[in-house]
Amino acid sequence: MQIEKEVYGEEAMEKLGEAFSSSLRDGGVVYLEGDLGMGKTTLVRGVLRGLEYQGPVKSPTYTIVEPYELDALEVFHFDLYRVTDPEELEYMGIRDYFNDGGLCLIEWAEMGEGVLAEADVIVSLSLINQGRHVSLEAKTPKGNDILNAARGAIAS
Repeated sequence: MQIEKEVYGEEAMEKLGEAFSSSLRDGGVVYLEGDLGMGKTTLVRGVLRGLEYQGPVKSPTYTIVEPYELDALEVFHFDLYRVTDPEELEYMGIRDYFNDGGLCLIEWAEMGEGVLAEADVIVSLSLINQGRHVSLEAKTPKGNDILNAARGAIAS
């Protein structure tokens, strides 16, 4: 299953993340693909806002992972841009983050190839005119459930 949408502006990207969050309350693994400046962290900020997190949301470019403890869900935002070898992730115990109830949002997942858990959903962002083309593609049965639940909220 796949959902496609055009998004224009930072506020719209954040609202898309908020809409997407409603289907992520049971956790999952989401890869975020796109060049620098495409809005991956902005989308994550929207997801976190939709999950009722009110604090600051920053890209974990230097820390690799930023954890968010929410009432009913653990969220881990990864930015693997600076990872030079997937083995580095093994040293930090990355597999421990992929528990059944947690939500892992991973930027630059290709840098952890062979070490990361399989993506339930891949969100791809690309440049169009003055906005972004966003494609959400399910990769697992759980991913299909996530996108089925998100379809109505994202379409509006």
